[in-house]
Amino acid sequence: MNTEQKSVLAFADLVEGTQYVSAGRTVTETDIQNFAGLSGDFNPLHTDEEWVRANTSYERRIAHGLLVLAISSGARTPGYDDLDIRAYLSESRDMTAPTYPGDTITVTNTVSGLRPSRSKPGHGIVTFTVNVTNQRGEMVQSGTDVLLIGHGRSG
Repeated sequence: MNTEQKSVLAFADLVEGTQYVSAGRTVTETDIQNFAGLSGDFNPLHTDEEWVRANTSYERRIAHGLLVLAISSGARTPGYDDLDIRAYLSESRDMTAPTYPGDTITVTNTVSGLRPSRSKPGHGIVTFTVNVTNQRGEMVQSGTDVLLIGHGRSG
């Protein structure tokens, strides 16, 4: 039996302006190949180095925007990982720059809106501004996530 208690952050614990910064995560060639197979998106932007060089201004093949979104959504993030997340209500991203194989991305989630839930007492709707940057500090994605955060107890 696991006796270790995990610290849980409830809606009432959150403060607008609080930032949660993830650990870095390197996007690999394998990630891109696996995501193409999983999603069925074999667009040459992601799969054909020669086509990219001949037809775009990109240096080389790029990662799928939705792959970067998925990685950013699941990135290990101290504090944020302790939130009592009950549901993802929406996600929105602007793909602002390419992510290349070998780029390491970091995610900053900033609490930008808080309101009590009208249907679940003790719970709240939290909006996070999400910024995804690469190892050079360049923004590759920005947007918002809206989550239902619980009261910190089961139920």
